[in-house]
Amino acid sequence: MNIIKENVDDLNALLKVTVEKSDYQVKVDKALSDYRKKATTPGFRKGMVPMGIIKKQHGRTVLGDELNRLVSEGLYKYVAEQEFEILGNPLPKNDIEVQGDFDKPDTFVFTYEIGISPKVDVKITGKNNYEYTKVKVDKKLIDKQLEDLTRRYGKLISGKEIGEKDMVLGQFVELNEEGEILEGGIMNSSTISMEFIEDEQLKKEMIGKKAGDKVTVNPFSVSRGGKDTASMLGIEESELGNISEKFQLTINEVKIMEPAELNQELFDKLFGEGEVTSEKQMIEKVKADLVQMFEKDSEKILTRRISNDLIEKADIQLPEGFLKRWIIASQKEPTTMEQVDADFGNYARSLKWQLIQNSIFKNNDMKVDQEEAMNYTKSLLVNQYAQYGMPTPEDAELTKSAQQVLSNQKEAQQIYDMLAEEKLTKFFKETVKLDEKEVDYDEYVKIAQDSNA
Repeated sequence: MNIIKENVDDLNALLKVTVEKSDYQVKVDKALSDYRKKATTPGFRKGMVPMGIIKKQHGRTVLGDELNRLVSEGLYKYVAEQEFEILGNPLPKNDIEVQGDFDKPDTFVFTYEIGISPKVDVKITGKNNYEYTKVKVDKKLIDKQLEDLTRRYGKLISGKEIGEKDMVLGQFVELNEEGEILEGGIMNSSTISMEFIEDEQLKKEMIGKKAGDKVTVNPFSVSRGGKDTASMLGIEESELGNISEKFQLTINEVKIMEPAELNQELFDKLFGEGEVTSEKQMIEKVKADLVQMFEKDSEKILTRRISNDLIEKADIQLPEGFLKRWIIASQKEPTTMEQVDADFGNYARSLKWQLIQNSIFKNNDMKVDQEEAMNYTKSLLVNQYAQYGMPTPEDAELTKSAQQVLSNQKEAQQIYDMLAEEKLTKFFKETVKLDEKEVDYDEYVKIAQDSNA
């Protein structure tokens, strides 16, 4: 078998695969002989069917299978041995017919197209300068965190009237377009939280209402939609399309969250027994936890800034036509070119960033090995056990669980990607010049949500 590369341009090439009869004949003859031994054709004893009949029945299929195997293995080996790298996998060139006769098999020539990976060489040094955004952990933010913590560990008590953050227990009754109770309509008692109502006008109308008062509401405005709305009304999610947008809500009870007191009992619940013994220590601990919590987000913002900058400056060209055809060919479900075009910009950007990452790892002798992946997976499992309040198992059992996770190709890829991202972020922080800038929480959230920041 012989493979010849014909360049189309810098990013595209054709591979012409020539398969001689001597490459496949022995395997084809053996396969047909095996068919003959098992064949049960009327008029012939088992294993005695003439080879001519066997070839007529199975010859083309056996030949096709063997040619496909030979060509696939040959292409894989050829690409692995080359200095250039390809994107995706070789694709049969649809507008060039296979040379060869399956009825009189001899020499076959197959033509494949490949997309060649562009050469990317990215160097990061201390001369690279990037803003490192940090959140200003001020009194306002600490007070907000303290309020959230005391509410989380507080208790519900009955209230006289509805406030901005209260829970409302009431009965929902479906109304018709005239605002009258719909005969045979939905009737269900449920709970809503004032905090999650985004309709400000409705929220304003409900504040101050007491038990026994009635208010007309759109059920979608007092819930989070989908399953939450269906659960609130006591129906199946599939029924939501048929319900009225007017419901009478009769308020049965108002529940107020009474915050927990800042005392030793709360300190122990939050930080462990005796770790914090005063309100001042709690505030210091909360501040330190906030700083640590936002550090991960700041690192993600930094990495995003750097990736945006590098992608723009690298000006990487891709074999777009080939990649689109390869995406369509590799999908399990039928996919149109229009569908591929719609999301190709995101795909191309992701691919460019991957090429840049590979260059950074190569230029700085960085890698993710199996031992690191194993230890990282074990640390993730330990955190998962802690999250559910479960004791960490012995190392042998933990290692076995990590091996099971890494045996799943999809999960293993996620682990390696996460670990690679951590290494990359660490490299950036240690290498580039950081211009630290503190902003208040609201501005920080806007920056974090802005993909171009």
